Formats: sequence, C-alpha cells, structure tokens
Amino acid sequence: MGKKIKVAIYGVGPIGVKIAQYILERDCFDIVGAIDIDPEKLGKDLSEFTGFSEKKGITIQEAGDVLDKKKIDVMVLTTTSSLIKIKPQILEVLNCGINIVSTCEELSYPWITYPEIAREIDRAAKNNNVSVLGTGVNPGFLMDFLPLILTGVCQNVEKIRIERIQDASKRRIPFQQKVGIGITVEEFNKRVKEGTLRHVGLTESIHMIASRMGWKMDITEDIIEPVIAEEDITVGGKIVEKGRVLGVKQTGKGFSKGEELITLLFIAAAGIEEPYDRVIIKGTPDIESTIKGGVNGDIATCAIVTNAIPVVLKTSPGLKTMLDIEPITFFVK
Repeated sequence: MGKKIKVAIYGVGPIGVKIAQYILERDCFDIVGAIDIDPEKLGKDLSEFTGFSEKKGITIQEAGDVLDKKKIDVMVLTTTSSLIKIKPQILEVLNCGINIVSTCEELSYPWITYPEIAREIDRAAKNNNVSVLGTGVNPGFLMDFLPLILTGVCQNVEKIRIERIQDASKRRIPFQQKVGIGITVEEFNKRVKEGTLRHVGLTESIHMIASRMGWKMDITEDIIEPVIAEEDITVGGKIVEKGRVLGVKQTGKGFSKGEELITLLFIAAAGIEEPYDRVIIKGTPDIESTIKGGVNGDIATCAIVTNAIPVVLKTSPGLKTMLDIEPITFFVK
C-alpha cells in the first residue's frame, strides 16, 4: 500500500478500543489521534485502554484538538447507532477533508429511512472530496450484503429469509445490557417503547436488500419481543430468575404488494445452546447457507471496519454503502 494510512479513532468505547487494537496489529496503519468526551479518558494515552504495554504517544483529546492539528486520512467513528445524533460529528469530520468508516447502524443504508440526512452527508463528502461508509457485521454484512452475494448464482429469487441467533452471554457487557438480560418484562416493554432497547439496523438491511433486488417495499415491520427465562439461569456469575428477560427477539419484515419478500430474524439471548447464522433463499436454485456457531459480532464488526479502511480511502467521494465499494477482505499489509 506504500506509505502508512493515518487513522484516528472517534469514540474510545469497547468497540473503538477493539478496533484500535486491530489497527495497531497492522504495519500499514498509523494511529495519529483519539477522540472522546469522557473526562475520565481525556488526557490519557490510548494504550491504557488497548492493553498494549508500551505507550503509543496517542493522547485521547476532544474533537477540535485532533481535527485541527492532525493529518488524518481516515476517521473511525464509533460513537452512536443514531444517525440523527452522529450527523454533526460526521459533518465536522468531512468538512476537515477526512474520510470516514463508521459503525453507526443507521448509516449503513440511510437513503430510505433518512433521505434528507443521507443527501446532506453525501453532498458534504463530495464537496470535500472524501467518502463515508457505515458498516459492521449486522447491518453491513451478515443480514444484507452476504445474502445479496449468495443470490448471484440464482436465475430468479422469490423470497429471502435471514436468521441470526446469538448467545448473548458471550458478548461484551454493554451488549448484554442493550438486549435487556436480567430485567423484568415490564421494564423490557418500557425500554422498547422509549426506543432504548432494540437491535438497530434491521430496517436498513431490508432496504439494502430490496434496493439491489429491484423490489419496492410498500411496508416494513420491526417487531420486538422479550426472550423469557423458563427457569433460573446463571449469566456472568449472576442469576437471572425464571420469568425475567434473557434477551431480545426481533423480526424485520419487508412487504411488496402484500407479500412478505424479506424476513430477518434476530435473536440475542443468554443460554442459546446452538447459535448460528443462516441465509435461506427461495428461488432457482433454492439456497440455504448456515454458519454453525454463528459469527462473533464484536470481533467481526471490528475486523470489517479495520479491513474497510483502505477500501474507503480509495473509493470515489460521497456517502457509500456496502453495495457501492469494492469487496472488503482481510489483508496482511
């Protein structure tokens, strides 16, 4: 790749830290900045969070201190799932002439759900001759891009069903909290109503699939239900009592002319004995592809973001989706 790619991390949370670890393993990258607003992190060396024994000379600072003083090729942005909340950060970075790879789920395919914001970001990226991509394991790969790739060998496709079943007890603590492990059903329903408990991205995945397939979705649904413990179960050293929540079951559906063409089943709950990821395509030929054990979401998200950095750097300016760029693969150097 020639000279090292200069990368900065915006958001030093669990995902941002793990991405930093992956980036530091590759000789082709050079982390030149780290941004966060947490006063407990500001002024500290990034190595204190990544676990590397020697200091890397990367001080965690506020955005202005990094954007104004550092030469950055690509910003890794991992602050929130909400496109509305992350938009100011995206525009701030783009206006400094910096490319972006973000884990923001709603950024993965915002053209239908947030068309005005999508156009604004696209315009800002083009005006500054840079590109921005939202990606991750889901949305970004397992429940949208991968199924689309599998349809490439089909003469025709009638319906697509994707299932992602995860053992949430093996995920990071914030993820377990996000899916409601241990809370009451009443609290679960309250958080769902508030919009604070859900997996973000099923709707974006439906629209990404539909757009590439040429299917016009008249209606989409996102149904959220609790997975309830049928008996006491120990999760992370703590007992989740019978009747309490073990996680979330979420079903995304896309309808065209009254027919359900796309179905996404997402379950993340403690105690799942046989996790898996599965794509079922009804067409000619029918295709069923299963990844036994499933893909670890934390590892996969951080890996795909890391592997996307050089791809985003050389793509054309604008707001991109996984459908717009060359395939992302692992690379050594």
